[in-house]
Amino acid sequence: MNHQIIDIKGIHCASCELLIEEEVTKIPGVSRCKVNYRKGRADILHDGQIDQGLIQSAIEEAGYSIGKDEKHFFSHNRKDYMDLGLSTAILFAIFYLAQALGIFDLGFKTGGSYNSLPVVFLIGLTAGVSSCMAIVGGLVLGASARFAEKHPLASTLQKFKPHIFFNLGRIISYFILGGAIGYLGSFLQLSTSFLGLLTIAVGLIMLLLGVQLIEIVPGLNKVKLTMPKHISRLLGIQQKSTKEYSHMNSAVMGSLTFFLPCGFTQAMQLYAISTGNPLIGAITMGTFAIGTAPGLLGIGGLTSVVKGAFARHFFRFAGIVVILLAFFNISNGFNLTGFNLDVFQSFTSPTIAESQEKDPNVEFKEGIQIVKMVQTADGYLPNKFTIQKGIPVRWIIDSTDAYSCASSIIVPQLHIARALSLGINIIEFTPSEIGNIKFSCNMGMYAGSFNVIEAE
Repeated sequence: MNHQIIDIKGIHCASCELLIEEEVTKIPGVSRCKVNYRKGRADILHDGQIDQGLIQSAIEEAGYSIGKDEKHFFSHNRKDYMDLGLSTAILFAIFYLAQALGIFDLGFKTGGSYNSLPVVFLIGLTAGVSSCMAIVGGLVLGASARFAEKHPLASTLQKFKPHIFFNLGRIISYFILGGAIGYLGSFLQLSTSFLGLLTIAVGLIMLLLGVQLIEIVPGLNKVKLTMPKHISRLLGIQQKSTKEYSHMNSAVMGSLTFFLPCGFTQAMQLYAISTGNPLIGAITMGTFAIGTAPGLLGIGGLTSVVKGAFARHFFRFAGIVVILLAFFNISNGFNLTGFNLDVFQSFTSPTIAESQEKDPNVEFKEGIQIVKMVQTADGYLPNKFTIQKGIPVRWIIDSTDAYSCASSIIVPQLHIARALSLGINIIEFTPSEIGNIKFSCNMGMYAGSFNVIEAE
């Protein structure tokens, strides 16, 4: 048995390890390949002599090359930036095409900072062929390998059963545990400011993951969200590979992945807690798990398509999407904490009435300021008003979509929180101080404000 260590360029995460190991172990005579992305090398165990050209071809097939990586915080490879520019151009072309076709209007609103279930599904799909594939993929392969060993004469369809039971257990547990952590958020009665900080935390995690996916800042690849080893031992995750296979074990193994250190999963878990709603938490986590299923079901199949040069373009494309979602969440979080960055206001808010001394959207009637606003699935129209200090305000909100994020409205400064019902809703208050009174949906996605001036 011969042993050799090979330096590899371009590996930056556990997903890279899995892709390279899968290709190298296909070489006849190779009994084991263990890749360490931190050291940038592969430890290969094989019988007899192996043609080095075969090893090089396998590594290149996975999308990498042989050699030592120069360690820089920012990439010095011009091609990385050219690929990033191309991926960005493609993304914006797809965005404007989808916008022109009205695709963004088709999503079912979840009531949170992720605009719709299709977006949650997209995040899951990205995770399923990147970080989740790397972390969970080993468990899937282990389960299927044990089944194949136990049933050597099984058909291809029968050998696929471990994948099905694994993902079924995973999806069901994500629904149940997502509802549980959503309920936990409700029980904790999180303040608006804390919800804002939680949303910012989600955004920062997403930002880190997105930057790592685009491979422009390799210096950040050493930052990993990992689970403490004693928790892994407590859950028995590290010992799973030694257990006898059964469909039940496979399903249980899938359910335990809820606790594995996938950054995307952790970001979605934080979001589910912040909703304070068991139903939304369950639907969000369940949809995310369904999104990861294609990648996990296709390990050795679909995942063989997302590799090599295509994989690099795909992950950069996905990374840009994740970064945009990250900034979106961070902006929403700042809205909730009282700092309005207005980063995405042009995308998320309808036409705004500019603040002025005599606001045409404010009517005086019998000593009361009448403010009329329409709430739609896309926000509030109009969403800026000028009102006078010390005069009662009757805020009349016509809700045209009671199942969207915008239907849950909060005014932190006035301690107002209201779930709007379909039709006319009335909120009354009296502004006591000059300045700005901000309002938004419960997750800060859609926002607006009252500009309070001295009474005439």
